[in-house]
Amino acid sequence: MQNLHDVVVAIVAFIVLIGVMVVVHEFGHFAVAKLCGVRVESFSVGFGPRLFGIKRGDTDYKICLLPLGGYVKMTGENPSEGEPVNDPGAFTSHPRWQRMLIGLAGPVANFILAFVLMVFYYYFINEVPKNVVSQTSIEWVVPGSAAAQAGIETGDLIRHFDTVDNPDWMQVGNRSSLNLNQTVPVTVERGGQQVQLSLHIPQVAKGQDFDLNDAGILPQINLGPIGVDEVQPGTPAQKAGLRKGDQIQTVDGHEFHYVGTLLAYMQAGQGKPLTLGVLRDGSPITLVATPARLDSGWKLGFQAMGTPSRMDPLPFPKAVTQAKVFCRDNSFLIVEVLGRLFTRKVAVSQLSGPVGIARMAGQAAEMKGYLPKFGLAAAISINLGILNLMPFPILDGGLILLLLIESVLRHDISLNVKERIYQAAFVVLVVFFAFIIFNDVTKLPIFTHIKP
Repeated sequence: MQNLHDVVVAIVAFIVLIGVMVVVHEFGHFAVAKLCGVRVESFSVGFGPRLFGIKRGDTDYKICLLPLGGYVKMTGENPSEGEPVNDPGAFTSHPRWQRMLIGLAGPVANFILAFVLMVFYYYFINEVPKNVVSQTSIEWVVPGSAAAQAGIETGDLIRHFDTVDNPDWMQVGNRSSLNLNQTVPVTVERGGQQVQLSLHIPQVAKGQDFDLNDAGILPQINLGPIGVDEVQPGTPAQKAGLRKGDQIQTVDGHEFHYVGTLLAYMQAGQGKPLTLGVLRDGSPITLVATPARLDSGWKLGFQAMGTPSRMDPLPFPKAVTQAKVFCRDNSFLIVEVLGRLFTRKVAVSQLSGPVGIARMAGQAAEMKGYLPKFGLAAAISINLGILNLMPFPILDGGLILLLLIESVLRHDISLNVKERIYQAAFVVLVVFFAFIIFNDVTKLPIFTHIKP
């Protein structure tokens, strides 16, 4: 039943998320086309058979059966239709600079949407931890891991990682994902001294997403102890005497602040007994617990409390600044990923398609707080905008490229040539998306669980 629930949530979240992104994208085309005097025959939310709508002027505003985005239909925009003769309202009858603006308007609308979403988030919400961890401090290093081999130690502060000075943990994760099976320079602060190191980022199994734990790095993201929210009956946690409301301050003398670190520590220990320093009702006690194989790894069998957070809305100017930083950083990251794809430094298998986006949307919908939801929506909108600007036929960037070529040639490319170009591009895109979808499917839990 839980798997079915996850699937339903993922599908609904995907439909809503992609629907909004695509409709906003198409509205950008629609608005500029109207301003330029291009006849818009239909503005559709959804695809397939028309359910209902209203016609105003030349435009049919409609809702269709399949809620997977939408589209705008302009007279004369499709090369296969041929160019309407003596029709001033046709797309092809307008100056090339206007047609370029119409093509550019869709991606720009996505960028604006991402920016507005993040301004709204920072101005009205802006969730921050109650206990802020201001430095990129390493909580624990897995023995024998890539990080341990590089000389990284528990308690180190990361001052430089790859190309970023004083990175946060998101930047460290992003830079690591971009450098799989490569070595990056790392500078850590240890005992007041700067230590220069080199970390080889391990390659992850095909179809798996990279996590810092794969390199043996467990980040400190909380300040307080690990809170126990619920103890499952019959588990090692209950047998050891752990109770709801307990706070785990130490594990074998290590001060862990995040349950993810405890899980990694148990996997490394392969079930060895743990000595837990627990604070219960203000009094310290010591418990001994022996992990057991539960689900897919060594666990104690308790639910940890979430990271305490509070809302700290920013003044409007600061909200705008933070939104600009978010959009800028995500845009640069996407462009860098595309560049590394073409130079074969990043594998195509690392990309996510519709199934992968649905999984992320479902996970974001289930997560507590608003940042996962707003952040994912804004990031996908930026992705959609940038990808549509790529100079490939069928995409907006391809349309703009052809118009630029025609401007240089000072005449239109023949309709037959355009039609062949679009047909070939369509085949390439279908094959590419089929590969991406196949790659997405191989990442589903049903397949990852049967891997050795």
